[in-house]
Amino acid sequence: MSALSPIIRAVVRQPIEREATRIEPLAVLPVFFRLSNQTAVVAGGSDAAAWKAELLLAAGARLQLFAPSQTVGEQFTRLLARDQGDGRIAHHDRGWTPDGFAGAAIAIADAQTETEARAFYAAAKAAGVPVNIIDKPDYCDFQFGTIVNRSPVVVGISTDGAAPILAQAIRRKIETLLPASLAAWAEMARKLRATFHARLEPGLHRRAFWERFVDHAFGPTPGPAAEQALLDECDRITRAGGKATGRVMLVGAGPGDAELLTLKAVRSLQAADVILFDDLVSDSVLELARREAKRILVGKRGGRPSCKQDDINDMMVKLARAGKHVVRLKSGDPMIFGRAGEEIDRLDAEGIPVDVVPGITAGLAMAATLGLSLTHRDCARSVRFITGHSRKGSVPDDIDWTAAADPSATTIFYMAGTTADQIAAKLRAHGLDGHTPVVIASALSRPDEEVWRGELDLLPAKLREKRHGSPVLIGIGAVFGRRAATLFNHDEGEDHHPLSRSAG
Repeated sequence: MSALSPIIRAVVRQPIEREATRIEPLAVLPVFFRLSNQTAVVAGGSDAAAWKAELLLAAGARLQLFAPSQTVGEQFTRLLARDQGDGRIAHHDRGWTPDGFAGAAIAIADAQTETEARAFYAAAKAAGVPVNIIDKPDYCDFQFGTIVNRSPVVVGISTDGAAPILAQAIRRKIETLLPASLAAWAEMARKLRATFHARLEPGLHRRAFWERFVDHAFGPTPGPAAEQALLDECDRITRAGGKATGRVMLVGAGPGDAELLTLKAVRSLQAADVILFDDLVSDSVLELARREAKRILVGKRGGRPSCKQDDINDMMVKLARAGKHVVRLKSGDPMIFGRAGEEIDRLDAEGIPVDVVPGITAGLAMAATLGLSLTHRDCARSVRFITGHSRKGSVPDDIDWTAAADPSATTIFYMAGTTADQIAAKLRAHGLDGHTPVVIASALSRPDEEVWRGELDLLPAKLREKRHGSPVLIGIGAVFGRRAATLFNHDEGEDHHPLSRSAG
């Protein structure tokens, strides 16, 4: 049983409802050949073969090229010219023969016919050499895939031949995520790894150091003092001695769509030992987490069995005291109606390091869905985020309704599905026009997203009509009247501003 189990049993009052699979089925197994100073056989002098040869040379291989001179194309001619004096390409002015595979680590061919491909493949296999025949997948032991190069960090991408163009698109996206400086940091890690490990005990101390290193690796290019700073960090961790205390990160999961996560949020999920996640966090977000991380559902939903906030606080403290890197994963933004303040206060009082990674809050996700600016200068001078639900189940007693009813403001009510009638009545009582545009939204950015538009006087009736499985967000203000004809369809026979659109 996991060492975390006693901690979890002592605190959690509900079962773990969701457990992601560590690894889904693979079409191919991604592996990386070490080819430095190894022999690679290349048969054929075409441009396609030349490109594969460039990859092999970049990996440090020594090439045995079998190709009659009259068949050597322009790209290979350039490679041969550049190699003069280096001796990394041995050109044999003839076709390949079975004895050419002796001592080879890998073999590549651009075969013109099925018969040639079959013969090359059989000869390579007989010599125990992995083989790839260009554009003939039936005669390939491996694929090259698409590469993102931050060497010594190398990312390989494969679609198993299904869509090479898609692999190129994925590569472009990854290129934007990995800074060029990553190569320098990775090279420094390789250079100093043995030194770091000689100074740090295995386990929590090493883990703490490498997590801090990763934070640097996604930042600016290391300067002249970077190596010494890392060594000093090793010494600080060693001097601290004793059992290392973990840390807690409060991470915003956004409204649901995993593509709306920040890069820092993804890195936090990848570094976590334990993830305490809300019920509203989507499976697609959890899929990005470190496979080995323990995932514990601590959701709090109105009208359902929930984990108490004090229990969650206790759990974070216990796990951090055990040296774990804890991610408290909250839907939306942790600092907007996420009880982050209570959690930070408790962690500060216990002396446990805590960091916050912001996320996209539901109010901003709604604005993006509608393509509306919450602060459009023709409509609004301010934005207010207000909770629509108190511990007593009604609207909070201390809302400044005069400010909320300001027609020059945009107001977003969170968790307002059961209190819409009270909200509408309070706003009307404080002078807000009953025709003020209103938007109701739920499950923003998710496949079951729903958005309706109407006016304040129709708000209570519409929410009584609809049944929502997820929390409801209500936006009120003139900005929600913009782009109405473009965004919403109006059926004849309904009121002037019917709540008629479902975007699910």
